[in-house]
Amino acid sequence: MRTIGEVAESLDLPQHVLRFWETRFKQIDPLKRAGGRRFYRQRDIELVAAIRHLLYHEGYTIKGVQRILKERGVETILEEARRRESGEPIDAEAEATNRSAAGRVTAGEDFPADDEPLDGVFEEVDGDDTPALDVPARVNLPAVIVEPRPLAEAEARILRGVLAEIEECKRLLKLTKR
Repeated sequence: MRTIGEVAESLDLPQHVLRFWETRFKQIDPLKRAGGRRFYRQRDIELVAAIRHLLYHEGYTIKGVQRILKERGVETILEEARRRESGEPIDAEAEATNRSAAGRVTAGEDFPADDEPLDGVFEEVDGDDTPALDVPARVNLPAVIVEPRPLAEAEARILRGVLAEIEECKRLLKLTKR
């Protein structure tokens, strides 16, 4: 078992990101000891590494990874991560399922055409008089696979730093609302 600090350092992630992911991925469940200290088991570490790969290297969103975990299961994702690490080929059908299940493929439902009026598309949100766009969940477009380009390590480091700052700002904003 390893502490949150050891896991964060080994995966090049800030500790607060691991704590945040625990709230978004119920499958990450480290042991919590007296004083709230977290101890990650090997399975938790492997799962965090797999989630990190899907988010940072494959370009999935948090919702996309949640959907993959729900539809394919944790064990399948861990097995694919082990294969990827060992250099074994990953099942092409599984990859296609991941892509379509997680929103990396855009496909269809009705969306207003350019010449159609947008009546009823805007709605009021939480009593705020600022309208919000009510966009349909899916758009009727031909399927397109979007492959993100890999980031250089320097770019990834800069983006992680910016993300950490944004998360801290978000935390501070929540504190001021209380």
